[in-house]
Amino acid sequence: MLPPGVPELVLVLAGLCVGSFLNVCIHRLPLKQSVVHPGSRCPDCGYALRWYDNVPVLSYAGLRGRCRSCARPISLQYPIVELVTAGVFLLHWYAFGPSALLGVRLVFACALIVLFMIDLEHQILPDAITLPGMVLGVACSVVLPPGPLMSLLGLLLGGGLLWAIAEAWLRLRKVDAMGFGDVKMLAMVGAWLGVQMVLLTFVLASMLGGLVGAVLIGSRRADMATRVPFGTMLAVAAFVASVYGERLLAWYLAAMTG
Repeated sequence: MLPPGVPELVLVLAGLCVGSFLNVCIHRLPLKQSVVHPGSRCPDCGYALRWYDNVPVLSYAGLRGRCRSCARPISLQYPIVELVTAGVFLLHWYAFGPSALLGVRLVFACALIVLFMIDLEHQILPDAITLPGMVLGVACSVVLPPGPLMSLLGLLLGGGLLWAIAEAWLRLRKVDAMGFGDVKMLAMVGAWLGVQMVLLTFVLASMLGGLVGAVLIGSRRADMATRVPFGTMLAVAAFVASVYGERLLAWYLAAMTG
């Protein structure tokens, strides 16, 4: 039996290290570069980072947010992603405890973090994440929730739902309102979470997208033609559904029947 606080500390440290790798994925996947070779380097001058330049959060603070070689600023994204990943690992521990589902859902959450950041910056959702994500989600469902049938149905429902909406909008308005990357991402979410949670993800993402759009329009930072990156909204909604979805549905059903 581990002393109190030790599992949490281990998960936070692991989250920081994994977050550092996720930063590499976020930077390189849109450029179609390998995420394993070459090692981490400054994107401006090409300086190859030493191990002491690559300690999560601490190296950024020690270097005061600048490259050791060329002194150009390092994006604040790097420590933010590391800290967020550590927080996500901790939240999963509180939600799932020491179980096989903990490890599986952490892998899913890491994929969501990468997709969130890439879609936010580039408005793309790489197949290198979504397509293997579908396969892995179904594979994990063989021995873990939601089960293989619900996983396959979730995949079909998630992808089919967004595809049908996009196709209908295109035929009615002659506007390509949604990229096919969003379709593949929601299919991936369905493969991991099943039918109920993929529907919850879609509803939450739509509500969040509407809220963000309204705020942007109200602040005059956007207009009705501005496209909100829906994959970013899907990532947030899928995270909520993965960790808190069962409780949200229980609360909703209790409220409706009470």
